[in-house]
Amino acid sequence: MTSAPRTVAVAATEGMLHFELALAFEVFGAAPAALPGPWYDIRVCGTHEVRVGRFRLEPDCGLDRLAYADTVIVPALADVDQDPPADLVEAVRAAHEAGARVASLCTGAFVLAAADLLDGLRATTHWAHTAQLAARYRRVQVDPDVLYVDNGSVLTSAGKAAAMDLCLHLIRRDRGSAVANVVARRLVVPPHRAGGQAQFVSTPVPTRDGHPLAELLPWVMRRLDQPLTVQDLARQANLSSRHLARHFRSITGTTPLRWLLTQRIRRAQELLENTDDSVDAIASAAGLGTATTLRRHFHRTIGVPPDTYRRTFRS
Repeated sequence: MTSAPRTVAVAATEGMLHFELALAFEVFGAAPAALPGPWYDIRVCGTHEVRVGRFRLEPDCGLDRLAYADTVIVPALADVDQDPPADLVEAVRAAHEAGARVASLCTGAFVLAAADLLDGLRATTHWAHTAQLAARYRRVQVDPDVLYVDNGSVLTSAGKAAAMDLCLHLIRRDRGSAVANVVARRLVVPPHRAGGQAQFVSTPVPTRDGHPLAELLPWVMRRLDQPLTVQDLARQANLSSRHLARHFRSITGTTPLRWLLTQRIRRAQELLENTDDSVDAIASAAGLGTATTLRRHFHRTIGVPPDTYRRTFRS
């Protein structure tokens, strides 16, 4: 994929949190073994040696180099009570004006908001700071309940694990789901959590195999080509539809139908990347019925039609 964005610049300034900065460097800096073609060229940009968490960091280049990157990553700020550093805000704004895709991790959204990149757009940040973001930047449509928001050239994520989700989402956009899955496998994290999932759930995900959906989810995955309903899932799990929905929300952070649609779209992505099957055949194999239905849901979820996706990410 020679057209995929290759240069990633991670902004570094005094008072950033080391987890999100290191996470971005780990995701984009280490090429998975046996993947063909070039990987990302990553650099850390800052004005001088900075303290990141408990560590001192010497950037590779100045903040002005953000404007030369394809993708700019803005990690989290430790102190969101203060305005973001003016030089960082100006550099991020200049990078976006130069055509860079800008993504914030966790409270890095405060930098994007200060640079006016989120005006009129949906955005998110760590749930503990969403009210503060909305109060300070009233032109931003803050969504406190999602993992990340993709506005095309401007993206924002919630905290910690959601920052990883957003980075994998960027790889999926650039190089397809198969490559993103390889990266996720190397990092030992889930390959895909949709941005619309809840930031957190009231009940922790059970660590044991015997949670109420432990047998149901694999059963569904083996039958994605079949016309499954919520009633079918409830019957298989020996639950009422109401109790099924409650367990789905507590364990997956979403509804049964939304989870099912996500799995169908993922199956369609895999088939588009790895087979020569027609769109009609893929729609049937993914349980979406017709090519028209597949195209509608695929375009709404992924942002491009299935045929365009195949041309871009065909192995």
